[in-house]
Amino acid sequence: MASTTSNPQVDSKLVRELADILNDTDLTEIEVEKGEMRIRVAREITAAPAVYAAQPAAAPMAAAPAPAPASAPEAPAAVTAADAKSHPGAVTSPMVGTVYLRPSPEADQFKKAGDSVKEGDTILLVEAMKTFNPITASKSGTLTELLVDDAQPVEYGEALFIIS
Repeated sequence: MASTTSNPQVDSKLVRELADILNDTDLTEIEVEKGEMRIRVAREITAAPAVYAAQPAAAPMAAAPAPAPASAPEAPAAVTAADAKSHPGAVTSPMVGTVYLRPSPEADQFKKAGDSVKEGDTILLVEAMKTFNPITASKSGTLTELLVDDAQPVEYGEALFIIS
């Protein structure tokens, strides 16, 4: 166990001044080193939830669309954002951050919709506080739908992709 006599005393006045500087500026962290003493003061910034306004609906067309031929199979409807989160194969974001679909700008995308995936395969990255967190397949199957775009901001709990 280290002796407390060899540790310099913390200057509480300096710590308070550094905290005041953080509050008065847009800084999130300050570090001061003086001899053997090192003080780091940081604060956590939480982002306000994004608010999106819906576009007004276009005026209805006067002419009725032609009916589809009876022999054409009906395409499955895309999963809406509200339905996606409750989908049994949905994987949601474990944090607020930015999605990246490739390991680097010049590399190919990890996986695309329609690809087969194995449990543990990296599907995308979520960058939070300059840390890239791999988001992996929770089960083996087919990557049915990617619900996010490259460099898109995401919220905690937002559906990212669906595996079926």
